[in-house]
Amino acid sequence: MLKPKYILPVLACIGLWSPVLPAFSQALLPYSLDIKSEQLEQAGLEMAEDAIQLARFQRVDAAISRAKLSTQLAPKIYQTWFILGSLYLQQNQVDAGIEALQKAQDLQPGEANIKFSLGSAYFQKGDYKGAISHLEEGLKIKSDSAPALFDLGNSLLKLERYGEAIAAYEKAVKANKDFWPAINNIGLIKYEQGDTAGAIQQWQRALSIDKEQAEPMLAIAVALHKQGKTEEALKTGKSALTLDGRYSKIKFLSENLWGTRLLKDTESFLDLPTMKALLLQIENQPPVESGKM
Repeated sequence: MLKPKYILPVLACIGLWSPVLPAFSQALLPYSLDIKSEQLEQAGLEMAEDAIQLARFQRVDAAISRAKLSTQLAPKIYQTWFILGSLYLQQNQVDAGIEALQKAQDLQPGEANIKFSLGSAYFQKGDYKGAISHLEEGLKIKSDSAPALFDLGNSLLKLERYGEAIAAYEKAVKANKDFWPAINNIGLIKYEQGDTAGAIQQWQRALSIDKEQAEPMLAIAVALHKQGKTEEALKTGKSALTLDGRYSKIKFLSENLWGTRLLKDTESFLDLPTMKALLLQIENQPPVESGKM
């Protein structure tokens, strides 16, 4: 399970402050500012609120246009840059997102969520060391952020620093006991380490939190098949792919941090005649979201 798949989505980040924008903007304005500057900043914040609303309705291009204008009207208020950077990341415009988020950080260096978003951006860029650096800086300020700890674990996993990754995932679960993606990814690591039974235990633990998650369900099916429990594996695999057919794609699994050993065993499992027949049935069906974070 991967972040952007979970990596601080824009609505969650924005939601931390958007309900109090007007009061916040008034608190920021020094008495020495003239009316024109004050009006421009207020207009910028209102434009930022428009961007938030457009993003909620999936009109991201229009939201970015509004957010750009908000940074021109209120260039000294970090939230406008934070929103713009977050929207860029939603569109996979990573370099533009980093540039905007860096401006937000320059204005508000002590804001943990900016550092977390920069960590997410560097992860998307494939710079895992850079991601770790920003995430750890943010965690010094806000140590109990489950999503940020999850992102840290993912970055460490990509560098094959497995022990540190598991520690980060466990901290994420300690911060939020229902954070099943972190538990799921502990299972991914254990499987790569050859601990099949330990991996299954983690995936079952994830399903005990949310029994409708296709990812740990399919992973269990693959592990059961590897153990020779074919009938149980087929039943579990069918349930998983009926929930979400995207998990039948090796590329999608790789993007969700499935390792070399697990991917190889998954290919063997999906090549079974029963599974191939199931894949033919669901091939043309639209994907169903399974609540991935």
